[in-house]
Amino acid sequence: QVVLIESGGGAVHAGGSLRLSCATSGPIWSAGGLFWYRRAPGKEREFVASIDYKNQITDYADSVKGRFTVLRDDPLVTGYLHLYNLKPEDTATYSCNQEVATSESDSYRKYWGQGTQVTVSS
Repeated sequence: QVVLIESGGGAVHAGGSLRLSCATSGPIWSAGGLFWYRRAPGKEREFVASIDYKNQITDYADSVKGRFTVLRDDPLVTGYLHLYNLKPEDTATYSCNQEVATSESDSYRKYWGQGTQVTVSS
């Protein structure tokens, strides 16, 4: 069973930084793209950042561009989201989503973690 676990969240003051991790375990034959989403209280879940299956092309929501950085380790089983110059409006539960093929005969599909809380105070 493929399991994703996010960590690294916490409470910081505006202007602070955090480094979120997304560890993937289980039968991983190949890893595809990695996606980060967040859901603020009372709001819909929104896309934050992604990196493609080649670990080359990144994409960011306009609201975080220039402040957040998405990356993955060489084996592509541990992803990261570096958050800089945090603002109160960044307060949300951050979740990772990774495309995984569990065998050579299996298609890629997306797996979700439970999320890690980020709270930014003014």
